[in-house]
Amino acid sequence: MTVIIGMDPHKRSATIEAIDPTGKIMATGRYSTDNLGYAEMLTAAQRFTDRIWAVEGCNGIGRHLAHRLVHDGEVVIDVPAKLSAQVRVFATGNGRKTDPVDAHSVALAALHAPNLRRVEADPDLIVLGMLADHRDQLGRARTETLCRMHRLLLELIPGGAKTFLSSRQARELIAPITPQDAAARVRLRLVVELIEDLETIDRKTRAADKELRQLVTDRGSTLMDLHGIGPSSAARLLADTGDIRRFADRDRFASWNGTAPLDASSGDQQRHRLSRAGNRKINRVLHIMAIVQLRNRTPGRLYYDSRKTGGKTSMEALRALKRRLSNVVYARMLTDHRRRELAGPGGQSGTTTDSSATGSNPHTSPSDKPHPGPTHKASPAPTPTS
Repeated sequence: MTVIIGMDPHKRSATIEAIDPTGKIMATGRYSTDNLGYAEMLTAAQRFTDRIWAVEGCNGIGRHLAHRLVHDGEVVIDVPAKLSAQVRVFATGNGRKTDPVDAHSVALAALHAPNLRRVEADPDLIVLGMLADHRDQLGRARTETLCRMHRLLLELIPGGAKTFLSSRQARELIAPITPQDAAARVRLRLVVELIEDLETIDRKTRAADKELRQLVTDRGSTLMDLHGIGPSSAARLLADTGDIRRFADRDRFASWNGTAPLDASSGDQQRHRLSRAGNRKINRVLHIMAIVQLRNRTPGRLYYDSRKTGGKTSMEALRALKRRLSNVVYARMLTDHRRRELAGPGGQSGTTTDSSATGSNPHTSPSDKPHPGPTHKASPAPTPTS
């Protein structure tokens, strides 16, 4: 009899509840996350010979505990926070939220939801994920620094500076300024300090991109060959997706990343609406990929224009392009995985015959397909045709 141990994790504490396949509560407890508390929690769980841990938010607050459990040989599955929230409402009849209620909801979600992702602590993917997070933080820090600089430059220079400003251009811009009063002198000094901060951020960004590019290449991935995919985007795709074979087909992948539209048809009216579910980080990667392709004369731009010509609005055409790019990324990652399997340990990645979504011969339509239908049991290593 498999016992499911639901966990509501926090930084310094974790609340667990063990249930049997009928939903009967077998044990509960609250433990600290230090070495002593973790050991006590593991000892309490070991009374159940056949057990599975269900941890909420394994890509967020629950990651530190999930990885510790995996390293200790435990089976851990990831329960999305939105799924456990829905179960909590149905299980309690209200939205009341406490740690024991959350642990109970996580356990019930794992008991009844099929195809939840099993957590695997792949050191290479963990490194890629951490560096991708670091690269995103550098991007946000650069935007914040630049906004503060623009606010000060507006008071030093009539009309301010142009929107896209590099540190070198900012230095050239303030070089001829002669402050006339104490306030202007302080503004100028603060701008100089912000320029130095910007130079430091840019230097760290270049180093992070270089490291990510090397790690992605060593992984045998050709994602960066796709137009609009850079080192940080490729690292994010690899780290968050994990084993691409866990998606039975490209429609499942699109549903997971939120690019598959939701069917909102009623009667004779056939329509779809935007999905706000799914992995938003991957959705952002695909959005950036689409925007980059729209800025150039690419097949992606031609596809976008053809959708607009067919009566789609600008936003609808962009969503269709993102759905199409999701198909391409899925096909490319699946091809890379097969190539690594054929090459074996230490094998070198070769060329690929898979065309870009936006390559000369796109083969990933339809792009408006909504979420896939009911889940069916898939083979462990699906091999869909391109």
